[in-house]
Amino acid sequence: MAQILDGKSLAQQVQTQLKQHITAITPTVGRSPGLAVVMVGDNPASAAYVRNKERACDRIGITSFGRHLPADAPQSEVLNLIESLNGDPRVDGILLQLPVPDHLDAVALLNSIDPDKDADGLHPINLGRLLRGEPGLRSCTPLGIMQLLKTSGTELAGKSAVILGRSILVGKPMALMLLEANATVTIAHSRTADLAAVTRSADILVAAIGRPELITADQVKPGAVVIDVGINRVVGADGKGRLVGDVAYDAVAAIAAAITPVPGGVGPMTVAMLMHNTVLSYCGRTQTQLPPAPCP
Repeated sequence: MAQILDGKSLAQQVQTQLKQHITAITPTVGRSPGLAVVMVGDNPASAAYVRNKERACDRIGITSFGRHLPADAPQSEVLNLIESLNGDPRVDGILLQLPVPDHLDAVALLNSIDPDKDADGLHPINLGRLLRGEPGLRSCTPLGIMQLLKTSGTELAGKSAVILGRSILVGKPMALMLLEANATVTIAHSRTADLAAVTRSADILVAAIGRPELITADQVKPGAVVIDVGINRVVGADGKGRLVGDVAYDAVAAIAAAITPVPGGVGPMTVAMLMHNTVLSYCGRTQTQLPPAPCP
């Protein structure tokens, strides 16, 4: 059976490090780090994610500035809110909870966030810094995956990495981070010919497509490291709902070298990296000691 890459445990370690760092430097700065999460509308999944982030802030000593706007809020109102947070000296990180209602231009909203407060690492300037290999705030989910790979002892240099999905949230920044680690990277997607042949070539397979249990054992190279980013709710024959990933976990775990569970794998690391980015921004803006690396 595959090694289980326990994102929940690793995220707790990262948050403990951050809490210790915040406790040590807050007396010097005179305030704790601040994270503002902007949510528009009442999407239940988004509300649950926001609660998780606020609880994580409470655990490690980050002040949470939650901002909830009604679903019919116009673009101008959301932009004005983001601009006010850009100028608020108590706020070190800003996150726009996605998705936003259809009438809003999410790209314009993300681009309006101060790049140095861009806790999600999605601003074009931060993505450009990643592309150039320069320091900056990194996209949380790919960064969390890199920490999981690092702590598992997975060798990346020279390995074949296949990413399923080309989103700006995961696929594209994930490819850049793996390239930076000297992996040979392929991005596959819905138009990829003979997808199974591509996935079977992967030493490291990252699935981020949002389709429940699409990746089966016959599509995975024996001994591969499998990272499952998907979180999908399905209803079983008993009428009860459960969460599954994009990978058929039981079958793939029987042949993989390592695999992330769903839940408890990538998700907790995404939140931990959001906290890390906020503290990194805080230290940069207050010219204090930077937080420790997310993983040993």
